[in-house]
Amino acid sequence: MDERIVKYQEKMDKTLANLDSEFGTIRAGRANPHVLDRIMVEYYGAPTPLQQVANISVPEARMIQIQPWEGSLVKEIEKAINMSDLGINPTNDGKVIRLVFPELTEERRKDLVKEVKKKGEAAKVAVRNIRRDANDMLKKLGKTDVSEDEIAELEDSVQKMTDKFIKKVDEAVEVKSKEILTV
Repeated sequence: MDERIVKYQEKMDKTLANLDSEFGTIRAGRANPHVLDRIMVEYYGAPTPLQQVANISVPEARMIQIQPWEGSLVKEIEKAINMSDLGINPTNDGKVIRLVFPELTEERRKDLVKEVKKKGEAAKVAVRNIRRDANDMLKKLGKTDVSEDEIAELEDSVQKMTDKFIKKVDEAVEVKSKEILTV
């Protein structure tokens, strides 16, 4: 691949990776520790990612268990989870916090699929914007001593790259939607 368009492929890769991480935070009825990725806990006065202050495990299909490394953190972790948009009430026995994920209703599953499709659409828009930036750069290149044939070839490469990433986004949306709709 031409080094002039490599950085645009890297940007498209980042867009896809970002979409994957966003999908990881959408809970699909099964306990997925990644729903806790964005939760920060007040630890010695500094907001700290939950993963850095506790051991997180999935003992059952619909339960996440959080075991803080310091007993004093139980209340702080509970507070952080309650303030997040998870929508799950944590329970604790003084040492361990448990999150039990309820079965999703059919309606909630459909809402989640809509959310997945919306995030997928946003990723496709981002990929298309990257294509536009690449094409703008190629137009500027056309004003220098680069031949029209070479520009056309590069534009074709950018379009093929865009198509490939749009297809990957569609596949990711399809996989996540199936996961959500599977009871």
